Amino acid sequence: MEIKASARFVRMSPRKVRLVINMIRGKKAADALDILEFSTRWAKRPISKLLESAIANAEHNFKLQKENLYVKTIKADGGPMMKRWTPRAFGRATPIRKRTSHITIVLDELKKDEVKKEIKNAEKKPIEKPLKNSKSKTLNSKQIQNKKSKK
Repeated sequence: MEIKASARFVRMSPRKVRLVINMIRGKKAADALDILEFSTRWAKRPISKLLESAIANAEHNFKLQKENLYVKTIKADGGPMMKRWTPRAFGRATPIRKRTSHITIVLDELKKDEVKKEIKNAEKKPIEKPLKNSKSKTLNSKQIQNKKSKK
């Protein structure tokens, strides 16, 4: 079941917002909140607020648990621009475009099979086998001659 939430007319450039949303795309909801908490970007504030709103929608409206949610899709589209002007040399004016964003997030529930797999993977940490000493197989001149003569 998909849970949607959106924030419109956020006074931040979509390019700056996309830098942050790329960090949380596809992650579990709890992990995404942790990532946003320790991010240094200003765009983390509206995105974390939106993610918390989507989680609250899932818990209240659909009785889903926060642990079973993940970020299915998240996008930042451009909104309307506020156009301002700044004075420049020789009496000219240069435009300033104050950009806005429309941020949309879609959460989805992990399937029961996926939850079980994640639990098993967490319990069974892969045992790394030590690498065998691989000796380089270089051929000497006699072996090269023998191979050529066989052809």
